Amino acid sequence: QSAIFNFQSLLTVILLLICTCAYIRSLAPSLLDKNKTGLLGIFWKCARIGERKSPYVAVCCAVMAFSILFMQ
Repeated sequence: QSAIFNFQSLLTVILLLICTCAYIRSLAPSLLDKNKTGLLGIFWKCARIGERKSPYVAVCCAVMAFSILFMQ
């Protein structure tokens, strides 16, 4: 089953995308900063969300991990 049709899987993919982009930007900022617009700008926006809302993203990751491990 695709992650698009399952809401919990879609949320997991979005959280992983945000965390991955923020991590990549912390290692190599120029890699994402040169693509602020267009299709690749999505990754820059995800990195900004991960940086600015990091406590909320961390809580969401912990809740998602708990629900995947113990509720399925």
